[in-house]
Amino acid sequence: MSEIQYLWAPSPVYSLPVRGTGARFPVRRIFCVGRNYHAHAVEMGRPVDKATMSPFYFLKDASTLVDSGATVPYPAGTSNYHFEMELVVAIGKAGFRVAEAEADELIYGYAAGLDMTRRDLQLVAREQGRPWDLGKNFEKSAVCTEIVPAAGQAVLDKGAIHLEVNGETKQRADLSMLIWNIREIIADLSKFYHLEPGDLIYTGTPEGVGAVKPGDRITGHVDGVGDIVLNIGQPE
Repeated sequence: MSEIQYLWAPSPVYSLPVRGTGARFPVRRIFCVGRNYHAHAVEMGRPVDKATMSPFYFLKDASTLVDSGATVPYPAGTSNYHFEMELVVAIGKAGFRVAEAEADELIYGYAAGLDMTRRDLQLVAREQGRPWDLGKNFEKSAVCTEIVPAAGQAVLDKGAIHLEVNGETKQRADLSMLIWNIREIIADLSKFYHLEPGDLIYTGTPEGVGAVKPGDRITGHVDGVGDIVLNIGQPE
């Protein structure tokens, strides 16, 4: 059988380092949970009532990944470039219509992430009832640390999460403040998608999101997971 001839080289496999091993975690899809901390939902003008509402999601392409510590150019098409600090869940086992009680079986590990956002474009799309892709799914907008294997530890349900810009605290909360916790997110998302090894779930950001400019340095931390760094460069 002859080899397949492509018109150009296929896209590379996007991946993240794994703590304690030379292997890398190949990334398949990036799911993001919208408005999953009450105070952030309020600051965005869209309060959440868990009793009557369900989680909602948007996606980023695996090609938007960038490793912690990088310098990224200020993106095109925006004048309001925002940070959003998040806990990231790395899926290591396939699952569909997973019960909450079994959701932890799908977890390979955790990471700290930044959901970088062209806020002005997102808000225009939101008000016009259009998809958020221009505001959320753009090059180098999904920043992530190495994956920390869960290795049988209990599902993270508490722990500090915070972010600083140039050393000044902008976001500070606790994972216990998630509206939908990790088990609930996995169970709900698996109603709509066959989750697969390599999927990442950005679980939502606390209040305090804000704009950055060229020359700024973002640092963040999630207890039990690690630290993240991003430097904002000049526009391309």
